[in-house]
Amino acid sequence: MKNEFVQFRCSIYEKKLLRVKADRSGLSISEYCRRAAFDDRIIERLTQEQIEMFKMLSRYETNFKLIGNMFRKRNPKLADEVVQLASEIRRHLLSFRK
Repeated sequence: MKNEFVQFRCSIYEKKLLRVKADRSGLSISEYCRRAAFDDRIIERLTQEQIEMFKMLSRYETNFKLIGNMFRKRNPKLADEVVQLASEIRRHLLSFRK
């Protein structure tokens, strides 16, 4: 039960930084400060962009595993798969320039 009140002074910049860090971790400023003070674990939530990048890298991992398996099995469709994957990677890389 939390019924005690603690205050501390900080600059406007520090307060904004605390708010940003608390928002990233999905916590209130109070809870963020408590966890930081007691060296508790603070986990930042992933942004939507980071989630999309994770999904994309997961697909690439799967594709490269498939390519490796095709090399071992000497699959004739390997060249087509490699060209298609290279094109997809290039499309993603070009989207970073935008």
